[in-house]
Amino acid sequence: MRAACCVGPLRSRKGTSPLASVDLNSDLGEGYGAYACGDDAAILGIVTSANVACGLHAGDPEIMARTFTLAKERGVAVGAHPGFPDLWGFGRRPMPFTPPEIERLVAYQVGAAQALAAYAGHRITYVKAHGALANLAAEDRAVADAIAKAVRAVDRDLALLAIALTAQVAAGEACGLEVHQEIFADRGYTDAGLLIPRNQPGALITEADAAAERVLRMVEGGAILTASGKALPTPIRSICVHGDSAHAVATARAVRARLEGAGVTLAPFRS
Repeated sequence: MRAACCVGPLRSRKGTSPLASVDLNSDLGEGYGAYACGDDAAILGIVTSANVACGLHAGDPEIMARTFTLAKERGVAVGAHPGFPDLWGFGRRPMPFTPPEIERLVAYQVGAAQALAAYAGHRITYVKAHGALANLAAEDRAVADAIAKAVRAVDRDLALLAIALTAQVAAGEACGLEVHQEIFADRGYTDAGLLIPRNQPGALITEADAAAERVLRMVEGGAILTASGKALPTPIRSICVHGDSAHAVATARAVRARLEGAGVTLAPFRS
C-alpha cells in the first residue's frame, strides 16, 4: 500500500515551520459540441492541475483533445474527471448504478482520458471523480471502492485526488493507490466535513477575495473550515476552483495571488 501524499499545517504568518507547495486545480473541458462552459484558456493560465471531463457528464473528443493540448502548452498537469452519464444534469444528479457498474463507467472514462491525452502529447497522472459521483463516494464506501478499483485496474500508477476527510481517501489507500486530499475554494462545508448541498444556503462562495482568504486560512491551519466556524484538521494537497462558474477565473486568480503572497509555492501534486 502506498502512503497518502500530504501537506500538513503551514505557518507562514507565525514562522514556525517552512512552507511546502500546494496544488491549485480546476474542473475543465466541460463543454459539449458547440456549447462552451467556462473560460478554460484563462483558467489554464492560473492553475497547476486540470481535471478534464471524459465525455459522459460533459466533454467530447474534440474538447478533450483541445484541453489536453493547451494544458501541455501551459505546463499544467492533467487528470481524468469521470462522472455519471448525465449530460442533461451535468453529472450533478445521483443515478442508480450498482458499484460494479460504477467501476466499469469509471474505467471507461479513464481509458478515454488516457487515449485523448496521449493523442495530444500529454499524459494523465491522476483521477478525480466529478459531481454526484464524487459526493456519493464521499459517504458511501462501496462507491468509493468502485472508483478506486477502476483506477487501479486501468493503471495502478495513477493517483487518486480525493475529497479530504471522506471515504474516498480510505478506499484509495486500501487499493494501494497514491492518494492526495483536496479542499474546495468555492464551496461551503458542513460540520461533518462534507460539502453543503448546492441547493442550501452557504453552499457556494462567490466572492473571490473571501474565497482566497478562507483558502489561505485552511492551508496555513491544515484544516477545513466549516460554515459554523469549526476547524477539521486534514492534510491538504490540492485546492479546487470549479471552472464552470461565472466567478471561476477571478476566484482562481485571487486564490493563487493570496497563497503566493503568503509565501506558498503553487505546483502540481503530480508532474
